[in-house]
Amino acid sequence: MSIESIYAELPHGITLHCRVAGPANAPALVFLHGFPEAAFVWDELLTHFGDRYRCIAPNLRGFEQSSAPLEVQAYRAKHLVGDLLALIKQQVGAPLAALVAHDWGGAVAWNLAAQHPEVLQRLVIINSPHPATFLRELQTSPEQQAASEYMNFLCRPDAEALLSENDFARMWPLLTNMGATDAGHPGGGWLTEAVKDQYRAVWCAGLTGALNYYRASPLRPPTAPDSPVMSLSFPPAFVTVNVPTHVIWAEADIALPPGLLDGLDAFVPQLTVTRVPAATHWIVHERPEFVAREIEAALARH
Repeated sequence: MSIESIYAELPHGITLHCRVAGPANAPALVFLHGFPEAAFVWDELLTHFGDRYRCIAPNLRGFEQSSAPLEVQAYRAKHLVGDLLALIKQQVGAPLAALVAHDWGGAVAWNLAAQHPEVLQRLVIINSPHPATFLRELQTSPEQQAASEYMNFLCRPDAEALLSENDFARMWPLLTNMGATDAGHPGGGWLTEAVKDQYRAVWCAGLTGALNYYRASPLRPPTAPDSPVMSLSFPPAFVTVNVPTHVIWAEADIALPPGLLDGLDAFVPQLTVTRVPAATHWIVHERPEFVAREIEAALARH
């Protein structure tokens, strides 16, 4: 199964560089990556599903060769959701069989599914917190506040320069601190030199767009009692997802503790959850065959 690259030039002036596979008229799957990654991380799943589905993995705005507006406000959720709506309309023209998303891609996917359930038949989330439970934990959980403290560093105006120093010396630990180069770690050792070259190419294309996701979001740990996040609230109707949703949660994710799953069913009535005790935030790399089976199960369930 070959994977091709296309440039999806959307009507509102944004271009998304996408990796695609599968027959153009087949039911569609869209895969959304997170930080600090890019569309290439889905290649094994595009190959797996491309015999039966049209698979599209866009590089989100700000990443790799996709458009990267300079303004921080261009990375607010409404603009990211708008990109996806336009991409689905242009490239698919029908409801997706599934939207599969990880990390920041999941943040966009939660918003899309809550606000536009008509464009997808089901949602698959991989270690990406629902905005309501994430907000709760950022406001009330010292564990989550500590685990997310890195977000405040990524919002610094000099973050790009600091992260780029010495061959991205501060970037690699985001991957290696969960066993990416440790073959003795369950699923570890996936960050080979060849894969490091793929990451390096993405990061060399620019980090500002990716960092602007953090700068534009109100969801970050409080630094004082009057931090904006402490007075934030979401109307339940705004964040309730009314499509069948399957959540895959790797429980050894040091940035996203499992407490984020508590109370999730209040916002996702059609919810199934698979907890994976030994896997980390990078489960897509650690256990791609397992993730593929979970997506297969979600596709067969509804």
